Amino acid sequence: MEGSPQVSPQVIAAYRYCEAVTGAQARNFSYGIRLLPASKRQAMSAIYALARRIDDIGDGDWSDERKAVHLARTRELLDEIREGSVEPEDTDPVKVALADAAARFPIPLDAFDELIDGVEMDVRGAEYQTFEQLRVYCRCVAGTIGRLSLGVFGCTDPKRGAEFADTLGLGLQLTNILRDVREDAVNGRTYLPSEDLARFGCEQGFAVRPVVGADFTGLVRFEAQRAQAYFDEGLLLLPMLDRRSRACVAAMSGIYHRLLERIIREPEAVLRGRVSLPAWEKAYVAVSGLAGGRAS
Repeated sequence: MEGSPQVSPQVIAAYRYCEAVTGAQARNFSYGIRLLPASKRQAMSAIYALARRIDDIGDGDWSDERKAVHLARTRELLDEIREGSVEPEDTDPVKVALADAAARFPIPLDAFDELIDGVEMDVRGAEYQTFEQLRVYCRCVAGTIGRLSLGVFGCTDPKRGAEFADTLGLGLQLTNILRDVREDAVNGRTYLPSEDLARFGCEQGFAVRPVVGADFTGLVRFEAQRAQAYFDEGLLLLPMLDRRSRACVAAMSGIYHRLLERIIREPEAVLRGRVSLPAWEKAYVAVSGLAGGRAS
Protein backbone atom coordinates (compact mmCIF):
# COMPACT_ATOMS: atom_id res chain seq x y z
CA MET A 1 0.00 0.00 0.00
CA GLU A 2 1.30 3.46 -0.99
CA GLY A 3 3.55 4.98 1.65
CA SER A 4 2.74 2.18 4.12
CA PRO A 5 5.37 -0.58 3.95
CA GLN A 6 4.44 -2.06 7.34
CA VAL A 7 0.67 -2.24 6.96
CA SER A 8 -0.66 -5.48 8.41
CA PRO A 9 -2.36 -8.10 6.23
CA GLN A 10 -5.57 -7.52 8.22
CA VAL A 11 -5.64 -3.83 7.29
CA ILE A 12 -4.90 -4.60 3.64
CA ALA A 13 -7.75 -7.13 3.64
CA ALA A 14 -10.06 -4.59 5.30
CA TYR A 15 -9.36 -2.03 2.58
CA ARG A 16 -9.94 -4.64 -0.10
CA TYR A 17 -13.32 -5.41 1.44
CA CYS A 18 -14.27 -1.70 1.42
CA GLU A 19 -13.09 -1.34 -2.18
CA ALA A 20 -15.25 -4.34 -3.14
CA VAL A 21 -18.29 -2.75 -1.45
CA THR A 22 -17.60 0.53 -3.23
CA GLY A 23 -17.15 -1.10 -6.62
CA ALA A 24 -20.35 -3.13 -6.26
CA GLN A 25 -22.63 -0.49 -4.79
CA ALA A 26 -21.24 3.00 -5.26
CA ARG A 27 -22.37 3.58 -8.84
CA ASN A 28 -21.66 7.27 -9.51
CA PHE A 29 -19.27 7.61 -6.55
CA SER A 30 -16.93 4.92 -7.83
CA TYR A 31 -16.32 6.71 -11.12
CA GLY A 32 -14.79 9.63 -9.25
CA ILE A 33 -12.61 7.84 -6.75
CA ARG A 34 -11.00 5.72 -9.46
CA LEU A 35 -9.12 8.89 -10.40
CA LEU A 36 -7.38 9.15 -7.01
CA PRO A 37 -3.98 7.75 -6.04
CA ALA A 38 -4.16 4.44 -4.20
CA SER A 39 -3.89 5.69 -0.61
CA LYS A 40 -6.67 8.26 -1.07
CA ARG A 41 -8.81 5.82 -3.04
CA GLN A 42 -8.56 3.30 -0.20
CA ALA A 43 -9.47 5.92 2.41
CA MET A 44 -12.45 7.06 0.32
CA SER A 45 -13.59 3.45 -0.01
CA ALA A 46 -13.54 3.12 3.78
CA ILE A 47 -15.61 6.30 4.09
CA TYR A 48 -18.07 5.05 1.50
CA ALA A 49 -18.39 1.61 3.12
CA LEU A 50 -19.45 3.06 6.47
CA ALA A 51 -21.72 5.64 4.82
CA ARG A 52 -23.32 2.80 2.82
CA ARG A 53 -23.86 0.81 6.01
CA ILE A 54 -25.55 3.77 7.69
CA ASP A 55 -27.77 4.36 4.67
CA ASP A 56 -28.67 0.67 4.43
CA ILE A 57 -29.78 0.68 8.06
CA GLY A 58 -32.19 3.51 7.30
CA ASP A 59 -33.53 1.81 4.16
CA GLY A 60 -33.64 -1.70 5.60
CA ASP A 61 -36.62 -3.87 6.52
CA TRP A 62 -35.98 -3.77 10.29
CA SER A 63 -38.42 -2.18 12.68
CA ASP A 64 -37.74 1.43 13.63
CA GLU A 65 -36.63 0.23 17.07
CA ARG A 66 -34.13 -2.19 15.54
CA LYS A 67 -32.82 0.51 13.22
CA ALA A 68 -32.28 2.76 16.23
CA VAL A 69 -30.21 0.01 17.87
CA HIS A 70 -28.01 -0.43 14.79
CA LEU A 71 -27.51 3.33 14.42
CA ALA A 72 -26.54 3.57 18.11
CA ARG A 73 -24.00 0.78 17.59
CA THR A 74 -22.56 2.69 14.66
CA ARG A 75 -22.06 5.72 16.90
CA GLU A 76 -20.21 3.42 19.31
CA LEU A 77 -18.02 2.23 16.43
CA LEU A 78 -17.12 5.85 15.70
CA ASP A 79 -16.26 6.40 19.35
CA GLU A 80 -13.87 3.44 19.22
CA ILE A 81 -12.13 4.93 16.20
CA ARG A 82 -11.88 8.35 17.86
CA GLU A 83 -10.40 6.75 20.96
CA GLY A 84 -7.83 4.83 18.90
CA SER A 85 -8.93 1.52 20.40
CA VAL A 86 -9.52 -0.42 17.15
CA GLU A 87 -7.16 -3.37 16.63
CA PRO A 88 -6.28 -4.70 13.15
CA GLU A 89 -7.59 -8.10 14.27
CA ASP A 90 -11.11 -6.70 14.79
CA THR A 91 -13.67 -8.74 12.85
CA ASP A 92 -15.35 -5.68 11.29
CA PRO A 93 -13.35 -4.76 8.16
CA VAL A 94 -15.08 -1.40 7.75
CA LYS A 95 -14.08 -0.38 11.26
CA VAL A 96 -10.50 -1.54 10.70
CA ALA A 97 -10.14 0.26 7.36
CA LEU A 98 -11.71 3.50 8.57
CA ALA A 99 -9.57 3.51 11.72
CA ASP A 100 -6.46 3.19 9.58
CA ALA A 101 -7.67 5.89 7.16
CA ALA A 102 -8.43 8.25 10.06
CA ALA A 103 -4.89 7.73 11.36
CA ARG A 104 -3.48 8.74 7.96
CA PHE A 105 -5.81 11.60 7.02
CA PRO A 106 -7.59 14.34 9.04
CA ILE A 107 -11.03 12.86 8.43
CA PRO A 108 -13.72 14.76 10.43
CA LEU A 109 -15.38 11.70 11.95
CA ASP A 110 -18.07 13.83 13.60
CA ALA A 111 -19.56 14.24 10.13
CA PHE A 112 -20.59 10.58 10.34
CA ASP A 113 -22.62 11.44 13.44
CA GLU A 114 -24.42 14.08 11.39
CA LEU A 115 -25.04 11.51 8.67
CA ILE A 116 -26.63 9.26 11.28
CA ASP A 117 -28.76 12.24 12.39
CA GLY A 118 -30.02 12.53 8.80
CA VAL A 119 -30.83 8.82 8.57
CA GLU A 120 -32.70 9.09 11.88
CA MET A 121 -34.84 11.79 10.23
CA ASP A 122 -35.74 9.24 7.56
CA VAL A 123 -36.50 6.58 10.15
CA ARG A 124 -38.86 9.01 11.91
CA GLY A 125 -40.54 9.78 8.58
CA ALA A 126 -39.68 13.47 8.82
CA GLU A 127 -41.38 15.79 6.34
CA TYR A 128 -40.24 19.28 5.48
CA GLN A 129 -42.53 22.27 5.54
CA THR A 130 -39.92 24.75 4.36
CA PHE A 131 -36.81 24.65 2.24
CA GLU A 132 -34.71 25.70 5.23
CA GLN A 133 -35.80 22.52 7.00
CA LEU A 134 -34.86 20.48 3.93
CA ARG A 135 -31.45 22.17 3.88
CA VAL A 136 -30.72 20.76 7.34
CA TYR A 137 -31.51 17.25 6.11
CA CYS A 138 -29.41 17.68 2.96
CA ARG A 139 -26.48 18.94 5.02
CA CYS A 140 -26.70 15.78 7.13
CA VAL A 141 -26.96 13.22 4.35
CA ALA A 142 -24.90 14.86 1.59
CA GLY A 143 -22.85 17.79 2.90
CA THR A 144 -21.27 15.43 5.41
CA ILE A 145 -19.88 13.25 2.62
CA GLY A 146 -18.26 16.30 1.07
CA ARG A 147 -16.63 17.27 4.36
CA LEU A 148 -15.45 13.71 5.00
CA SER A 149 -13.97 13.64 1.51
CA LEU A 150 -12.11 16.91 2.05
CA GLY A 151 -10.30 15.26 4.94
CA VAL A 152 -8.80 12.85 2.42
CA PHE A 153 -8.38 15.26 -0.48
CA GLY A 154 -6.80 18.13 1.42
CA CYS A 155 -7.74 21.74 0.65
CA THR A 156 -5.88 25.05 0.40
CA ASP A 157 -8.62 26.81 2.41
CA PRO A 158 -10.25 24.25 4.74
CA LYS A 159 -12.90 26.58 6.19
CA ARG A 160 -14.20 27.90 2.88
CA GLY A 161 -13.66 24.50 1.30
CA ALA A 162 -15.98 22.89 3.86
CA GLU A 163 -18.63 25.51 3.10
CA PHE A 164 -18.38 24.85 -0.63
CA ALA A 165 -18.47 21.08 -0.03
CA ASP A 166 -21.72 21.54 1.93
CA THR A 167 -23.17 23.64 -0.87
CA LEU A 168 -22.16 21.15 -3.54
CA GLY A 169 -23.69 18.38 -1.45
CA LEU A 170 -26.94 20.33 -1.36
CA GLY A 171 -26.99 20.50 -5.17
CA LEU A 172 -26.26 16.77 -5.43
CA GLN A 173 -28.95 15.84 -2.91
CA LEU A 174 -31.60 18.02 -4.54
CA THR A 175 -30.80 16.25 -7.81
CA ASN A 176 -31.22 12.90 -6.03
CA ILE A 177 -34.56 14.00 -4.60
CA LEU A 178 -35.84 15.05 -8.03
CA ARG A 179 -34.57 11.87 -9.69
CA ASP A 180 -36.24 9.65 -7.07
CA VAL A 181 -39.45 11.62 -6.53
CA ARG A 182 -41.67 8.85 -7.92
CA GLU A 183 -39.89 5.99 -6.14
CA ASP A 184 -39.90 7.87 -2.84
CA ALA A 185 -43.61 8.66 -3.19
CA VAL A 186 -44.45 4.99 -3.74
CA ASN A 187 -42.48 4.22 -0.56
CA GLY A 188 -44.42 6.85 1.37
CA ARG A 189 -41.66 9.48 1.47
CA THR A 190 -41.89 13.10 0.40
CA TYR A 191 -38.79 15.26 0.56
CA LEU A 192 -39.80 18.35 -1.41
CA PRO A 193 -40.98 21.10 0.96
CA SER A 194 -44.72 21.41 1.55
CA GLU A 195 -44.55 25.13 0.76
CA ASP A 196 -43.22 24.33 -2.72
CA LEU A 197 -45.78 21.58 -3.34
CA ALA A 198 -48.56 24.00 -2.44
CA ARG A 199 -47.13 26.75 -4.63
CA PHE A 200 -47.38 24.50 -7.71
CA GLY A 201 -50.60 22.69 -6.80
CA CYS A 202 -48.87 19.35 -6.19
CA GLU A 203 -49.95 18.73 -2.59
CA GLN A 204 -51.23 15.25 -3.40
CA GLY A 205 -47.71 14.04 -4.13
CA PHE A 206 -46.45 11.79 -6.90
CA ALA A 207 -47.48 8.23 -6.11
CA VAL A 208 -50.07 8.83 -8.84
CA ARG A 209 -50.04 11.37 -11.65
CA PRO A 210 -50.75 14.92 -10.44
CA VAL A 211 -54.30 16.20 -10.65
CA VAL A 212 -55.37 18.42 -13.51
CA GLY A 213 -54.04 21.90 -12.91
CA ALA A 214 -51.00 20.79 -10.91
CA ASP A 215 -47.89 22.40 -12.38
CA PHE A 216 -45.54 19.45 -12.02
CA THR A 217 -43.22 20.74 -14.72
CA GLY A 218 -42.98 24.11 -13.01
CA LEU A 219 -42.21 22.49 -9.66
CA VAL A 220 -39.42 20.31 -11.05
CA ARG A 221 -37.85 23.17 -12.98
CA PHE A 222 -38.04 25.43 -9.93
CA GLU A 223 -36.23 22.87 -7.76
CA ALA A 224 -33.79 22.06 -10.57
CA GLN A 225 -32.82 25.72 -10.93
CA ARG A 226 -32.23 25.78 -7.20
CA ALA A 227 -29.98 22.73 -7.51
CA GLN A 228 -28.14 24.35 -10.43
CA ALA A 229 -27.36 27.43 -8.35
CA TYR A 230 -25.90 25.26 -5.59
CA PHE A 231 -23.82 23.34 -8.12
CA ASP A 232 -22.40 26.60 -9.48
CA GLU A 233 -21.45 27.85 -6.03
CA GLY A 234 -20.21 24.50 -4.71
CA LEU A 235 -17.89 23.97 -7.67
CA LEU A 236 -15.86 26.96 -6.49
CA LEU A 237 -14.26 24.25 -4.36
CA LEU A 238 -12.36 22.81 -7.35
CA PRO A 239 -9.46 25.30 -7.51
CA MET A 240 -8.75 24.57 -3.82
CA LEU A 241 -7.94 20.90 -4.53
CA ASP A 242 -4.95 19.14 -6.05
CA ARG A 243 -5.33 17.89 -9.61
CA ARG A 244 -6.37 14.30 -8.87
CA SER A 245 -8.80 15.30 -6.13
CA ARG A 246 -10.19 18.01 -8.37
CA ALA A 247 -10.73 15.42 -11.10
CA CYS A 248 -12.53 13.14 -8.63
CA VAL A 249 -14.95 15.88 -7.55
CA ALA A 250 -15.44 17.06 -11.14
CA ALA A 251 -16.32 13.52 -12.22
CA MET A 252 -18.85 12.87 -9.45
CA SER A 253 -20.48 16.28 -9.70
CA GLY A 254 -20.40 16.11 -13.50
CA ILE A 255 -22.44 12.91 -13.51
CA TYR A 256 -25.10 14.43 -11.27
CA HIS A 257 -25.06 17.66 -13.27
CA ARG A 258 -25.86 15.70 -16.42
CA LEU A 259 -28.72 13.98 -14.61
CA LEU A 260 -30.00 17.40 -13.59
CA GLU A 261 -29.82 18.66 -17.17
CA ARG A 262 -31.88 15.68 -18.34
CA ILE A 263 -34.49 16.35 -15.67
CA ILE A 264 -34.69 20.00 -16.71
CA ARG A 265 -35.18 18.98 -20.37
CA GLU A 266 -37.86 16.41 -19.55
CA PRO A 267 -39.43 16.92 -16.11
CA GLU A 268 -42.10 14.28 -16.75
CA ALA A 269 -39.39 11.61 -16.99
CA VAL A 270 -39.05 11.42 -13.22
CA LEU A 271 -42.69 10.29 -12.97
CA ARG A 272 -41.89 7.26 -15.11
CA GLY A 273 -38.95 6.09 -12.99
CA ARG A 274 -35.39 6.84 -11.99
CA VAL A 275 -33.44 8.94 -14.49
CA SER A 276 -29.94 7.55 -15.06
CA LEU A 277 -26.94 7.80 -17.35
CA PRO A 278 -25.46 4.89 -19.33
CA ALA A 279 -22.08 3.61 -18.19
CA TRP A 280 -20.28 4.99 -21.25
CA GLU A 281 -21.48 8.50 -20.46
CA LYS A 282 -20.36 8.25 -16.84
CA ALA A 283 -16.95 7.06 -18.01
CA TYR A 284 -16.74 10.00 -20.43
CA VAL A 285 -17.50 12.46 -17.62
CA ALA A 286 -14.82 10.82 -15.44
CA VAL A 287 -12.19 11.05 -18.17
CA SER A 288 -13.15 14.68 -18.81
CA GLY A 289 -12.65 15.40 -15.12
CA LEU A 290 -9.16 13.91 -15.22
CA ALA A 291 -8.38 16.08 -18.24
CA GLY A 292 -9.17 19.12 -16.12
CA GLY A 293 -12.46 20.10 -17.65
CA ARG A 294 -15.96 20.18 -16.27
CA ALA A 295 -18.03 17.79 -18.37
CA SER A 296 -21.62 18.96 -18.63
